[in-house]
Amino acid sequence: MIDAFHLPALSHPPTTTWSYGKGGDAFEVRIPRLTAALLREQVRSLAAAREEHLARRPVAGIVEVVDRVAARLLDPADPLRRTAERALPAMTNYSPAMIRLVLDRMAADWRAAPIRELLRSEFGDPRVLDGFFPAQRGGGERMAMGPRLVANVFSGNVPGVAVTALVRCLLVKSAALGKTAVGEPLLATLFARGVAEVDAGLGACLAVTYWPGGDDEMERTALEAADAVVVYGGADAVSAVRERTPAGTRFLGYGPKISFGVVGRDALTRSAAADAARGAALDASTFDQQGCVSPHLFYVEEGGEVSPREWSALLGRAMEAVERELPRGALAPRESSSIRQLRAVAEFAQAGGGGTELHASREGTAWTVIHEPDSAFTASCLNRVVRVKPVAALGDVPGLVERFGPYLQTVGVAASPSAARALATALASIGVARVTTLGKMAWPPQTWHHDGRPPLRELVRWCDLETAGERGTGNGEW
Repeated sequence: MIDAFHLPALSHPPTTTWSYGKGGDAFEVRIPRLTAALLREQVRSLAAAREEHLARRPVAGIVEVVDRVAARLLDPADPLRRTAERALPAMTNYSPAMIRLVLDRMAADWRAAPIRELLRSEFGDPRVLDGFFPAQRGGGERMAMGPRLVANVFSGNVPGVAVTALVRCLLVKSAALGKTAVGEPLLATLFARGVAEVDAGLGACLAVTYWPGGDDEMERTALEAADAVVVYGGADAVSAVRERTPAGTRFLGYGPKISFGVVGRDALTRSAAADAARGAALDASTFDQQGCVSPHLFYVEEGGEVSPREWSALLGRAMEAVERELPRGALAPRESSSIRQLRAVAEFAQAGGGGTELHASREGTAWTVIHEPDSAFTASCLNRVVRVKPVAALGDVPGLVERFGPYLQTVGVAASPSAARALATALASIGVARVTTLGKMAWPPQTWHHDGRPPLRELVRWCDLETAGERGTGNGEW
């Protein structure tokens, strides 16, 4: 039996049980059945705990606690890690190998060194979170203050994102309430429990629980108590919470995004094309294509030693190799059906001789690559299904994706540095938030601007302290 909640103010909350797995791998998870009154009690406790244990704590000490919990999640022998490895595959339908990879890569980002780099990237000197500190420019002093309480609504498609949200709250000294998703109610709980085991006071500043979406009374209780609301999820979910968030409460929505890849002719030499295919296969296979950073298709420039059609075959072989190393998780029947229908359409088009070619796993629907002469941007049905589309020149790509600009997240590029920079400049102007190299799409650095925004600075407000005799600098040069 695993408790999938962390409610430090409620000693024995009412629960229900969810079952996972089969046979000897079966296990049960306790899920809270909270009332609005119990949630209000927990929210009041979070606010009090924040004032007592978090508001005046040096940010360096918070980083140390998070680092210790991250080290536990990286340790295969630690109970937190063992619980995550055992339970998450059945909960999420990701393969055990994928869960191990996700835990390793994400927990590494929660270690002290990358977190300190994040803080320096966003604040210059993180001590501005501890009190008034001399401004780097303009004179005087300034201080950054996070909300007293952040209400977080998590999605369940990528394990670990919820933990990153909790880490961000702690770094700006905000108590955090997290509402988990049906698809993944556990990892944020394990993190919060780990924080409480390392530092009980800091653990009292976190609460992680579940309640059914659309419960008006529960949502009103959470949203009215919060100074900031952060939501991860689909467009409808983000919009619904935004509408219910009180006016004047800071709202940060991380809605649906889509990503793709680009391969330039410079990367299509006989010696380099396979490396680009390997990177693309890793990007399309990680998270089984469920993440916002997962590519749906690849534009491949014509005129290289390896043609887009040939590269499609290389990508298929790379997808096969990655499947052996990092197997795809189990699919629902409707998901498998969508892939089979798409393959049937591609086979019919291939038989017609129009230039479409299908490369697919021999058994099951583990991976699918479709080469299409049509250059139109087309979303995938996910679960390791990608299209390859030729383009005459990399400069054509921004025009092909421009109308999707508000939804574009990450673009992975294999090209010469000059070509990649020129393409990135054009893509940035239409809304792309991140451009990286193929093979790195799934793992943004801690310092990235999430959806084009600085995640910590988005949470804080500032106070400037002007010293006696100080004069403003007006609109002079900088």
